[in-house]
Amino acid sequence: MSAPYALVVDDDQAVAEIFQRALQDCGYRADVMDGGHKAQAQLVFTTPDLVLLDLHIPNLSGDIILRQLRGQLRFANTRVVITTGDASAVARFAGLADQVLLKPIGYEQMRELAQHYLSVSV
Repeated sequence: MSAPYALVVDDDQAVAEIFQRALQDCGYRADVMDGGHKAQAQLVFTTPDLVLLDLHIPNLSGDIILRQLRGQLRFANTRVVITTGDASAVARFAGLADQVLLKPIGYEQMRELAQHYLSVSV
């Protein structure tokens, strides 16, 4: 059985690296995309188990990517966690995202989240 796959979509390199490291430390294969178009292109060829998605990214908004993920059957089992500094996103995306986390989000919090989603996918 292969390792679960996670896609981190965030244009803040330091944040993305923390998320990626936490995911990898929990056993995920994890890629980072720093813009909406890059993420969209990656999603043509992959079906992640988990997507960490910032809403405010260059080229293509995270909410558009979220709606595209939720609109395609092949992503039905993909968990999507919004990671944002926008407090209003909690209410706006509660029905579409599996979870909305407000930044700042540290390594330990991300590790706990990754472990949680590993345990519920087994």
